[in-house]
Amino acid sequence: MTHKLVALIIVCVAASLLAQSAPQKYQSALIVKINKRQDPVSESGESPAERYEATFRVNDTDYVALYTPAPGVHGFQYLAGMTILILVEEKTITFNDILGRSITVPIISRKPAPLPKKPQQFRPLSLAYVPVSGSFF
Repeated sequence: MTHKLVALIIVCVAASLLAQSAPQKYQSALIVKINKRQDPVSESGESPAERYEATFRVNDTDYVALYTPAPGVHGFQYLAGMTILILVEEKTITFNDILGRSITVPIISRKPAPLPKKPQQFRPLSLAYVPVSGSFF
């Protein structure tokens, strides 16, 4: 009887583990640039909320997302150059702010990241080019 009960518990635990969905995969992203978006003034004369176009680079793809900060939240425009963890989905990007709150923003566009520039090659300095005249003393 106890063997059957233990076997039943093992089967139930194994079935529940197999039924779970795959965990979401956050990826490391570089915030390449952040541009303030200039939206036109509305007909009522109210100035629109600040909005930013943020470019995130994940592996070999650049994602441009539209971020609208909550009222009273400042400093997003200074995050260019930082690396953060983001979750890229079909039409949105999710990341955490400094307080750990999850923020989801829509993706405006995606394109292949430009190839890095090849570093300039320098010729090594050779002593054959240095004129030597007489002694050093």
